[in-house]
Amino acid sequence: MMRTVSYLVLGAAMGAVLATVGSQTSFLSHGSAFAAAADTYRQLNLFGDVFDKIRSDYVEKPDDGKLVEAAINGMLSSLDPHSSYMDAKSFRDMQVQTKGEFGGLGIEVTEEDGAIKVVTPIDDTPAAKAGIMSGDIITAIDDEPVQGMSLNQAVDKMRGAVNTAVKLKVLRGAKKDPLDIKIVRDIIKIQSVRSHVEDGDVGYIRITQFNEQTYDGLKSAMEKFKDSPGDKLKGYILDLRNNPGGLLDQSIEVVNAFLDRGEIVSTRGRNVEETQRYNARPGADLSHTKPLVVLINGGSASASEIVSGALQDHKRATLIGTRSFGKGSVQTIIPLGQNGALRLTTARYYTPSGRSIQAKGIDPDIQILEDVPEDLRGKDDTKGEASLKGHLKNGEDEKSGSQAYVPPDAKNDKQLIAALDLLHGVKTAAELATPLPAAAISTPVKTDAPSSTAPAKTDAPSSTAPASAPSTPATPDAAPTEQK
Repeated sequence: MMRTVSYLVLGAAMGAVLATVGSQTSFLSHGSAFAAAADTYRQLNLFGDVFDKIRSDYVEKPDDGKLVEAAINGMLSSLDPHSSYMDAKSFRDMQVQTKGEFGGLGIEVTEEDGAIKVVTPIDDTPAAKAGIMSGDIITAIDDEPVQGMSLNQAVDKMRGAVNTAVKLKVLRGAKKDPLDIKIVRDIIKIQSVRSHVEDGDVGYIRITQFNEQTYDGLKSAMEKFKDSPGDKLKGYILDLRNNPGGLLDQSIEVVNAFLDRGEIVSTRGRNVEETQRYNARPGADLSHTKPLVVLINGGSASASEIVSGALQDHKRATLIGTRSFGKGSVQTIIPLGQNGALRLTTARYYTPSGRSIQAKGIDPDIQILEDVPEDLRGKDDTKGEASLKGHLKNGEDEKSGSQAYVPPDAKNDKQLIAALDLLHGVKTAAELATPLPAAAISTPVKTDAPSSTAPAKTDAPSSTAPASAPSTPATPDAAPTEQK
């Protein structure tokens, strides 16, 4: 009976495969089409045989669901490092990350030596109001010890429905004084944009990830700069260092806040007709052409590279830092009903001048290395996309990663200081620039990119999935510090 069921499943799969092959026979000879179909059937039949043997003969009774999930994961991981299957829980977590708001407490936590430690409470959230402090060690959640819990498990227990209460037991200070703190959950928004005025006349904007709140956060920051320092504003610093990426449509909106015409990015899939171009909307520029410096490093990936590449190609910004990560592919999230979702690489993206930065990255206009503390030397570089097993290839001149260290104290941040010097006119770009190592020199690119004749689009590229399964293009491949 088990074998019958497994072949019924495979029969349904074969129906889909044969239907697909049948639709292509007008382009192929009948013989080659049938040969391809027969080969596919043999491979699926082999999978059925192996699956059936594991179910019947493995030393312990396996979980059929886990077997199928493992097979799916294996199939996807063989494609590239960014295609994967998300079960229902992983899909919900991804949606929380990209949406940027959830029911929770409002604290950033990390795992340190097996303990759950508070990095910082987020301003004006239940945790901050309840007195949670940076450095607190959480030992129990609702009287359940966190010892043995993973960071994700602790996250799940602290998140929950709005207006419900949770009790945290924390240890504080050098004496590890125990405290019981009751907190009522509320809507928490992940603050992907932080901003302040540097040196009284420069608008500093830090984007930590690209989620649904990013453009609104950027717009709010730039409106505040109009009030103060107002006319005294010398320009902007857009800090994208160690930003792992996120939503494609948000990166397009961020570029449009500094650029009012021309192509921002294009995406190209397997077929030529799938190419899509995204142009800036006239009148959407919020910067009023004020000078702009973008900071990047080896941890700047995906959507961060779309932004920095577009602004560099249009000569709208000066890029300072080190070479970016080199993730030049787009992942489409295809929901699978109650079974989670498929994250599938569907396209490569290209900068306005036609550069593919896949496994190459964006080279800054001015390379500046940070002074790395002795205990972190050798641990401060990223390997980059080119080092990932199974990554999409991009010719012979692929490049490794670069330094990703950012000093915690702004006084020691050489890249930030260089940006301020450039905007204040203390030093010119030529004076700041240092010769790039030979390995870091990229092929010259055309920076005067022509505007696309395609209609401007501000939404994310559409999926090739059926209409009944809407998809969300996103590239959330690295998570920030967990937030509750």
